[in-house]
Amino acid sequence: MAPDYVFRSMALSDLPLIRHWLSLPHVREWWGDPQEQYTLVSGDLDEPAMDQYIFSAAGSPFAYLHCHDLTAWNSGFGPHPLGTRGIDLFIGEPDMIERGHGSALIRCFVDDRLQKGAPRIVTDPDPANGRAVRAYEKPGFEKERMVETPDGPALLMIRNP
Repeated sequence: MAPDYVFRSMALSDLPLIRHWLSLPHVREWWGDPQEQYTLVSGDLDEPAMDQYIFSAAGSPFAYLHCHDLTAWNSGFGPHPLGTRGIDLFIGEPDMIERGHGSALIRCFVDDRLQKGAPRIVTDPDPANGRAVRAYEKPGFEKERMVETPDGPALLMIRNP
């Protein structure tokens, strides 16, 4: 059974932890250049259409998630209901990967957002990242179609209420 997760808004004080996580090989594999990603993540702290969270289990932070208003980004994902949110995340702590935490924290967060009125949640993992695709499928995301993103081809996945 997964532990209870707590997610809270990311703060400036979390940036050193984010920088560290982005430098780890298992995060770099899918998120790319740590400095480039750190610049993007830290720059989004002031972006009104982007919410960023730190997830903890048993009081220890272990993951990052961002959730954005899909209509505020030119995502190329096609039409979606007004209020649709896009998410992306990574588990930063190496001892927390491949233990079911990804799909469990996705379920925790997405269920909360859908219960609070979001009409749809979308994500776009790299199709070669089988671990991420499975982590999204377990809490109910469905494969929609391939899309082209600034980072290359991605698999658009959708979760409706």
